[in-house]
Amino acid sequence: MGATALLLDLAAGIALLLWGVRMVRTGMTRAFGARLRRLLGSATRNRFSAFAAGIGVTALLQSATATGLLVASFAGRRLIGPAAALAVMLGADVGTTLAAQLLSLDLHWMGPLALIIGVALFLSTESGNRRHVGRLLIGFGLLLLALRLIVSASEPLRNASAFATVMAPLAQEPLLAVALAALITWAAHSSLAIVLMLVGLASAGAISVPLALALVLGANIGGAVAPFAATAGQAPAARRAALGNLVMRAVGVVIALPLLSFMPQWLGLLGLEGPRLAVHFHTAFNLALALLFLPLLALVEQICRRLLPDAPTAEDSTKPRYLDSGALDTPTVALAAAARETLRMSDTVSRMLDDAITVFKTDDARLAKAVEQADDQVDKLHEAIKLYLTKLSNHEMDAEESRRYVDVLTFTTNLEHIGDIIDKNLMELAAKKIKHRLHFSSEGMTELAEFHARVASNLQMACNVFMASDAKLARQLLQEKASLREAERMAAENHYRRLAAGRAESIETSAIHLDVIRDLKRINSHLTAVVYPILEQTGELTATRLRAHEKQASEKTAPNGGHAKPA
Repeated sequence: MGATALLLDLAAGIALLLWGVRMVRTGMTRAFGARLRRLLGSATRNRFSAFAAGIGVTALLQSATATGLLVASFAGRRLIGPAAALAVMLGADVGTTLAAQLLSLDLHWMGPLALIIGVALFLSTESGNRRHVGRLLIGFGLLLLALRLIVSASEPLRNASAFATVMAPLAQEPLLAVALAALITWAAHSSLAIVLMLVGLASAGAISVPLALALVLGANIGGAVAPFAATAGQAPAARRAALGNLVMRAVGVVIALPLLSFMPQWLGLLGLEGPRLAVHFHTAFNLALALLFLPLLALVEQICRRLLPDAPTAEDSTKPRYLDSGALDTPTVALAAAARETLRMSDTVSRMLDDAITVFKTDDARLAKAVEQADDQVDKLHEAIKLYLTKLSNHEMDAEESRRYVDVLTFTTNLEHIGDIIDKNLMELAAKKIKHRLHFSSEGMTELAEFHARVASNLQMACNVFMASDAKLARQLLQEKASLREAERMAAENHYRRLAAGRAESIETSAIHLDVIRDLKRINSHLTAVVYPILEQTGELTATRLRAHEKQASEKTAPNGGHAKPA
């Protein structure tokens, strides 16, 4: 039972360490993620400023993997050059060692203090940066407590014969130790946590110094594998920085491994000794990599380009462009990306709507087919945005972010419905008109074009309301809904007069004419749905007033108003 309890304490310490690192990273990302992204994006003019930016951002995020995902998103959109991206990754490697240096100091007194302050901040509000900073401090406190637990649980292992038996093969086979540490670090997705764990084990004397150094090398390899694996499926340009980082670390390990037995002496000449030797070696290794490879980044980039060449295929218009998976840890940025992709989707819907009226004017069957194919693109973008938002929902959002999440999802869904109306309804009516060689009267076609122009204008206004959440625009769009209802009534009355006058074209196209107007009105109804959350927030729209508004509208379109279809 003693051995079992010991192993449980050690496993619990490691688990708490991983969780603490995650909480610190999550709190930092949510509180300052957007600013860190801007800092990283603006500091990549040359390799040296990019290197410095990588150090700073990673020291704050405490995760080279998180920095790697940011770099991948920038590189995939050509917002950062390949050499600068590799420089950021070298800086990220050094940045995570600075965090390890800080956390390996004797800061046990800060753990309880950070927990007390963090919990107080976290519970004092339901949203906002104060809550995120509280989460950051809680993670920092848990991290320090976890290190104390690992050290205390490791001390009895110093004289445990069973543990020595397990560690003996690793001490004799440094390559095996490197491979094992790389695997564990990749699974944990945190080289920082693994290095800190090794510092704790070495401090307690549970593992020898040479073995600790070999395991640190493995942690560096595993830390480079994590961002490369996390970008699987992305464009080659997005993955090259992570691949280059893996290549550079692998070369460094190959160089350092034969010299491992001399490392304690060489570090001792620099005054780097004692239980923190593992973290000192971690820092020295990554600084040496930076000095070696900063002048050789062009060569590394060429190697990565050969290993990951650009795909020769043309760009697929159905694939999303702005859904950055690396931004999911920062809900504000991720929601902005989803909104931008939604605007791209609205552009496709707008083209479909414009082409639809052209089909009715020209009887162009090819254009009708193109409109139907465009709806497939709308459906795929809708699915991609919905999946992206589903992943985002797994992250905690404050009240404002949750509201925006619903707005984006609702507007995207309405755009998808509009695409279906154009494809399944309007194009079906157009196909019937083309098949039977029917023609609208000149007056009827003019009315349809004017009605369509108003709906198309409302689509653009709805997009502006969606992006700006402007109450004035929302009121204008809602007023336009009532005005369009009146325009529908007038168009129907004009059509009935043409029927009464015996106009042959009007009689032949009566059902199609009225159905086109009905479908355009349905499209407009989906568009105006964007205004209700905004006006409800400002107190300008209540359920009672809405019902009264609809009642007045229904009275205007009663049977006496001549709105019913003739038998």
